Amino acid sequence: TMLGVLIGVAAVILLLAVGNGSSQAVRASIEKLGTNALTVSPGGGSGGGSGGRRGGSGSAGAAKPLTVEDARALADASAAPHIEAVAPEVTTSQTALYEGTSHTVGQVVGTYPAYFKASNSKVSKGDYFSGDDVLASRKVAVIGSTTAAELFGTSDPVGRKVVLGGTPFTVVGVLATKGGTGFQDPDDVVVAPMPTVQNAFTGFGSVGQILVEAKSADATAAAQSEITAVLMGRHGVKDPNALDFRVASQASLLTTQAATNETFTVLLGAVAAISLLVGGIGITNIMLVTVTERTREIGIRKAIGAPRGVILGQFLAESTLLSLIGGGLGVAAGLIGSHFTIVGIKPVVIPESVVGAFAIAVLIGLFFGGYPANRAASLRPIEALRHE
Repeated sequence: TMLGVLIGVAAVILLLAVGNGSSQAVRASIEKLGTNALTVSPGGGSGGGSGGRRGGSGSAGAAKPLTVEDARALADASAAPHIEAVAPEVTTSQTALYEGTSHTVGQVVGTYPAYFKASNSKVSKGDYFSGDDVLASRKVAVIGSTTAAELFGTSDPVGRKVVLGGTPFTVVGVLATKGGTGFQDPDDVVVAPMPTVQNAFTGFGSVGQILVEAKSADATAAAQSEITAVLMGRHGVKDPNALDFRVASQASLLTTQAATNETFTVLLGAVAAISLLVGGIGITNIMLVTVTERTREIGIRKAIGAPRGVILGQFLAESTLLSLIGGGLGVAAGLIGSHFTIVGIKPVVIPESVVGAFAIAVLIGLFFGGYPANRAASLRPIEALRHE
């Protein structure tokens, strides 16, 4: 019975800690991009503060994909004075080979040098590729720390050649570790000049997204409006409610993440609460068995003058003690378990969940022990004494 309560309390503490840890990891990952980063994606949605939908009477024909020309237009200081840098991106996934070691890279990004500053990506070894590397379509790459560890182990990758999807790339730098969110590792990445990636893997069509860096955090709103105005002009969209692109700022990403995480945490808490409920039913069952087994004892106590309140208190005290000890052990198990990484997430304990889970466990002992205790207290002494 105590094991059931222990598992319930530990589950509540651990699952809420996993939800909280996931939230903090995602928030940190978003914030690492910097408060002045904006992401332009194809498809209808929020842009320049207005909701949108694909197609409609305000757009000219079908929705247009994002292109390198769109990125060049955004980089025009006369049209968008609040934009510092623009980096179009194409993304794919490829298998990397180095001296017999194979590793499937989560993200192969083709982009411009401005990507590194806009995405707050710093190198720990070597250097970034340059604008000349982009113009000359050189086969050079900057790799993430996870990719470096998988392919090279403890060796220095800078200057070595990696075969990526059949194309050899020279590693010119290794990015500093950003840390994962548990779902996608941002350090498992290869960043290369965009024309090289297009030529080798994706073709010279549309781009996946455009990363834009505003001149400052305060200029983000103005930059977002400029992006919307420039792209509406280029895509022939007249109605701001019928955009064929989305502009997301860090603030909007954080708001969306917070709402998603709240739902996620509530779901995890509900699942854990079921474990506590099962523990409570276990208390009811074991106390009913106890009342049945000790019927003669109850009869003797009542026959020699024990009032109803004493019998009631005895069985309530026993059920509460079961939940107290089980709850205490559950708190200890939950706190110990939170020191381990679970499904790639480092749990972060919420103090309120510890107090709440323990308090609920005690209340469950009182509530679920109430019926058996009341049944014991209601036994008639003569019937109890006759019980075999």
